[in-house]
Amino acid sequence: MTATPIPFLDLKAQQARIAADLRRRLDAVLEHCQFVMGPEVAELEATLAKFCGAKHCVAVSSGTDALQIALMAEGVGRGDAVFLPAFTYTATAEVPLVLGATPVFVDVDPRTFQIDPAHLEQRIAEVRAAGLLKPRVLIGVDLFGQPADWPALSAIAAREGLFTLDDLAQSFGGSLHGKMLGSQADATATSFFPSKPLGAYGDGGAMFTESDERAALFRSLRTHGEGPTRYEVLRTGMNGRLDSMQAAVLLSKLTVFPEELAAREKIARYYDSRLGNAVTIPARVPDSTSAWAIYAVLLKDGATRDAVQAALRADGVPTAIYYPRPLHLQPAYRDAHDGAPLPVSEDLATRIMALPIHPDLDDAAVERICDAVIRAVG
Repeated sequence: MTATPIPFLDLKAQQARIAADLRRRLDAVLEHCQFVMGPEVAELEATLAKFCGAKHCVAVSSGTDALQIALMAEGVGRGDAVFLPAFTYTATAEVPLVLGATPVFVDVDPRTFQIDPAHLEQRIAEVRAAGLLKPRVLIGVDLFGQPADWPALSAIAAREGLFTLDDLAQSFGGSLHGKMLGSQADATATSFFPSKPLGAYGDGGAMFTESDERAALFRSLRTHGEGPTRYEVLRTGMNGRLDSMQAAVLLSKLTVFPEELAAREKIARYYDSRLGNAVTIPARVPDSTSAWAIYAVLLKDGATRDAVQAALRADGVPTAIYYPRPLHLQPAYRDAHDGAPLPVSEDLATRIMALPIHPDLDDAAVERICDAVIRAVG
């Protein structure tokens, strides 16, 4: 018989912990009835900016819209090359194509899973040599909760004249060299999808920048390109506004966010201590902290992963695969890819497996997960 399953994510338990404050904030929205861009949105923007040490925060409707607004603000479009990791979620590559630009896929580090700066330099040189596209943008993804190598990436971008965009969708709450993520690039986009470490009860996102001009442009673009008054349309924008209900949820969740990050770190350290001899545990990015959106281990090969997942499922331990196919092999992006080999991303896709990691996993559940993994690997 299959054992009682452990939840991969437990939003109900989290909701119970913040129930009183959550109800108070939602009732306030129902009272004032400003359901889009109400006062909670401005409060959220100020709170988020202070949390991550950024000058400006602009709340938007999703992490994908945050990426799109950032690229729209730079006028990115046809003929432009946007460099991004091949091993990440689809939204990062989707947005350049929507705007008419071309994603240029870069391989990742085999241990940290972050974009490889050396391969980035190689890919920029290849694009320049081909002469078909203009290098315009670098999107660095802080994958699974950890930061990309922003000092190295920023140096490359400055030398090559690239706009830098930090895709912080999975890693809000992480830090690098003692500084919270959110101001490492020219602009930063994050997501508040419910499964994220800081997640709403629907879609939501935010943008961060140190530039007054960019912040003003972001605010215009998220609201149909409007100017100082509602019916003065200065540019082609989009509907990227955030709902007040989602802002209220996020404000309530922020009251427990630091302790949840600590809980995730505790679980990750326990996994490290128990699983290091059974699987390849995730390498830490030096001098950083992780938000631990995902705890991903590597197995020997695809067949081993299939067998381990089946055994864990029978033990009531859920797993997930992030990501089963790198972006350059996805049907939607094959025609955009220039054929450059990306062996690390392809290898990771066959062997990677994520374990549950959320702040409501108790010690007994974490121990049970570790026991099951060790038993499954044999």
